[in-house]
Amino acid sequence: MDLIKPFDPWKSELCTCPKKYSFNPYTGCFHRCVYCYATYIPRFHEVRVKKDLFKRLERDLNRLPKNSLISMSNSSDPYPPIEKHLEITRRCLEIMRDYDLRILIVTKGDFTRDLDILSEMRCAVSVTITGCDRAEPYAPNTEERIEIFKKLKDFGIPAILRFDPVMPRLNEGKLWIIEKCEPDQVVTSTLKLRKDMFARFTKAFPELKPLYTKLYLIEGEKVGSYYYLKRSKRLKIVRSIEEFCSEIGIPCSFCREGFDFNAESCDGSHLIQ
Repeated sequence: MDLIKPFDPWKSELCTCPKKYSFNPYTGCFHRCVYCYATYIPRFHEVRVKKDLFKRLERDLNRLPKNSLISMSNSSDPYPPIEKHLEITRRCLEIMRDYDLRILIVTKGDFTRDLDILSEMRCAVSVTITGCDRAEPYAPNTEERIEIFKKLKDFGIPAILRFDPVMPRLNEGKLWIIEKCEPDQVVTSTLKLRKDMFARFTKAFPELKPLYTKLYLIEGEKVGSYYYLKRSKRLKIVRSIEEFCSEIGIPCSFCREGFDFNAESCDGSHLIQ
């Protein structure tokens, strides 16, 4: 297919996602998150519209099996500021509404204008809120995202909170975000860094460079092209979040950590009926 691709084509042994597809309405992302993994895409911080997007999307949709799960978006946020006047994502949703699909929206942006369409579809919305605005300089701030998130409940749309990445010394203790959002599920994971990401991250947080050099480059472990925290530290972090969620009755899952979790799916897609 052209625009809709299998999710995780590299088949990472740490990925526990169900079979799903990935679709990005835009190329590039506005948020400039310092931990972003998708900056291998040329001119990534320049948001562009794909040529003949709607025709190409319909062509792909006609090739998809019924009941397919599409995650949008995994690289480029589907709700950059220009969406407010271009309505590219909205038009894509209008097209997909006519197909037998399950849609998982993954975003940091303001999707509220599309709640009318989303409430008519088999979908869930996953909102990333880390509580560290300094690491996400062009995304809506933490409080804005929490308020946007809460609006999902008014429309009966499954609400997933991505409390990730968890960044040592920056947002480990910000579990109040989970209580404030009251999500149907929490997805969490620790920060993973490539060499280029490490350089960008420590430039944004120079005071953390000695600590992160120790935690990632010296004591951490290499998984593919990424540096992870050592297993025992990762386990301690994600289990503490899971325990917190359990105490308030919210399922919690982990993304690419290699640990078992207490939710039915790692991405919350089982919530889509």
